[in-house]
Amino acid sequence: MAITTLDDLIGATRQNIEYYKTGTRTTGAVAGANYTFFDLAGQPTGPALPIGNTNPGVVPVDTDPGYWPINAFAGGAKGYLSRVAYASSVIGRFGIYDRVYAAGAYAHNAGTVGPFSSPSWASRVPAGDYKGLEIWIEVAVQFGAGATAFGVTVTYTDQDGNGGATASISGLATAGLTIGRAYQLPLASGDSGLQAITQVQITTGGAVSGSVNVMVLRPLAPVLRIPIAGAGDVFDAFKVGMPEVFADSAIYPIFSPDSTAAGINELTIEIASG
Repeated sequence: MAITTLDDLIGATRQNIEYYKTGTRTTGAVAGANYTFFDLAGQPTGPALPIGNTNPGVVPVDTDPGYWPINAFAGGAKGYLSRVAYASSVIGRFGIYDRVYAAGAYAHNAGTVGPFSSPSWASRVPAGDYKGLEIWIEVAVQFGAGATAFGVTVTYTDQDGNGGATASISGLATAGLTIGRAYQLPLASGDSGLQAITQVQITTGGAVSGSVNVMVLRPLAPVLRIPIAGAGDVFDAFKVGMPEVFADSAIYPIFSPDSTAAGINELTIEIASG
């Protein structure tokens, strides 16, 4: 079954998932940077950011601490992100993702970890299509200041099953690597997604403390704009596009403030199934 008509949508079963974080981030002096709020106090309250598994990593699910449990879809129904209401105390933008893989925390001096074979996230991509998946890192333990050449290289199998591709980021100043800071790693030229991660390489660059997680994220609603401080918006089914979600999806918001203030943030996400 699937929601294919407006009548299907009107008659769909709905669940609301609410994220409200009472804590905020220390952003340093970087405007427009991405931050995760997974570990902050609020609803739901998440665990500490380090994943606790660097080899081979894990596939997060909705019942893990820090995510909202998603109700089972009855009778073979499919689930969809059908509505998002959001607001923040500061100007910026939200991104909503399904966190399909996470590994870490990789210490500042971890060197090369792997090769290994990550667990499969095939059940969390619609129709076996891996295109659109992204590689991210997030700071799990804040870095000490001083170094200016920290980097991460991730070796992966691309969307078509070709191995040995790499995505990397380098030249990061550790003074800006505050806890929760997140970066997207560009995929290799011509790639549009990935099926597996096979190695993580850390370039210390003089860093003396700190660690990062590596994540694979599937975008659901990556650009939700807050144009006025203290305001927000509502994206209905037509604006959000109704991307498919799964009963075990690990919904994972990321926020990017225009300024250096991370703000207090809230989201209400509707999941329709039918």
